[in-house]
Amino acid sequence: MPALPAPDYPVDVRARLEADAKEVIARYPGARSALLPLLHLVQAEEGHVTRTGIRFCAELLDLTTAEVTAVSTFYSMYRRKASGDYQVGVCTNTLCAVMGGDAIFEELEEHLGVGNGETTEDGAVTLEHIECNAACDFAPVVMVNWEFFDNQTPRSARQLVDDLRAGRTVEPTRGAPLCTFKETARMLAGFPDERPNAVEATGGAGPASLIGLRLAKGEAVPGRGADHVIAPRSTTDGTTDGTTDGTTDGTGGEPPSGHPADEPPAGHPSSHDAPQQTAASDDQHPAGPTAEEGE
Repeated sequence: MPALPAPDYPVDVRARLEADAKEVIARYPGARSALLPLLHLVQAEEGHVTRTGIRFCAELLDLTTAEVTAVSTFYSMYRRKASGDYQVGVCTNTLCAVMGGDAIFEELEEHLGVGNGETTEDGAVTLEHIECNAACDFAPVVMVNWEFFDNQTPRSARQLVDDLRAGRTVEPTRGAPLCTFKETARMLAGFPDERPNAVEATGGAGPASLIGLRLAKGEAVPGRGADHVIAPRSTTDGTTDGTTDGTTDGTGGEPPSGHPADEPPAGHPSSHDAPQQTAASDDQHPAGPTAEEGE
């Protein structure tokens, strides 16, 4: 049997949500552009995107429920079923995995008695494995409602979820103080975090994350002394490529180790620097093999 129309919100809840929704919609030149924050708004109300929330978004943006459903099921940040107050995500991407992320996830699965995407019986914790959190120099990383808990171990992660379930205060390694998933969803909808000193709390990338940037700028490698720098990349005409100090080796390459004393092989720029006369997609002048697919 076809599903019956989703029930509406209670009158007082709908009035409150409509006032918030109109504030969000007013930020955009086209109303339908407000769909993503509105989905966060309804998620903040019930902890996940319900059929009622989908109907609400569709009515306010003059969309079909099918259009809203298509978007809400595409993005993983929108929950499709009831979930916990704290979304505990364990990074299991490559570096975190080899540094212990897989062990942490297995430990929490056994300790909490839930699998991926499942919620503890008390409704406090939803466990999930997630992809890269862009904090590889702090691996392995656990996130709770998108706040960072760096350099975790199976033991520390177990203590973390125990504290969450017991209602004890836990402090992220960096960033704003922890709040519930519903509160986080409201912030993602575009409403300010009104907790005292929450906005001022911050955190940044660690030194390991910034080494590549320092090298690209020609700065000293940490721990190697001021003489170990990356020589500015030069072009084949002897001019520097985007540098400001005028340094050039005239070869179009760069030292193989990055040390100024090392000479690059003459006439061998990297594949990223070498000028390309044409593209493989150019039917008239293909740069690559012309064989048909499968040959």
